[in-house]
Amino acid sequence: MGEHKPMRRLWREFWRDRSGQEAVEFALLWGAIVLPLVFSLIFVAEMLWVWHSVVDFTREGARYAATHCWQADGSNVTQYMQSHVPPMIDMDQFISGAAGIQVQYFSRDPDSGSLTDFSCDGGECSIGCVPDTVTVSITNYQFTRFVNYLGLPAVPLPDLHASMPVTSAGCDEAGTCLP
Repeated sequence: MGEHKPMRRLWREFWRDRSGQEAVEFALLWGAIVLPLVFSLIFVAEMLWVWHSVVDFTREGARYAATHCWQADGSNVTQYMQSHVPPMIDMDQFISGAAGIQVQYFSRDPDSGSLTDFSCDGGECSIGCVPDTVTVSITNYQFTRFVNYLGLPAVPLPDLHASMPVTSAGCDEAGTCLP
């Protein structure tokens, strides 16, 4: 009769012959598929987080513009936004001016209801010069996290806009206005 090897010994021989191959396959799979997917997931998550932060930042600028004095160049809103950038990746783009912050005021035509650029002869920051609507825009923002390390170009976010109706322009009943 033939001699039979015990089952445990067969399994040991089977795995001993394949252990090096499995390690190589695992290393290839990890390095070529799993690791790039993990970094891609982190990259996309950070980019969405920054996008959300920039959207909120734009809305905060519109809220500030709607409740403070009208200035033709919007410099009071721009200065406020540059000094109140939320902590986020690439926040220095807003502080340095690489990402543009634009403020535009509008008045509503009573006949057609359409919006036109606001202008006032009564002077800036007065109760006589209150626009109907303000739009704050963020332009030229580029997400640069990770792409610098990999030698890839920055990912530009689309221009973001937030509009709000102007509510008193920061002026009280006595005519004192907040810049």
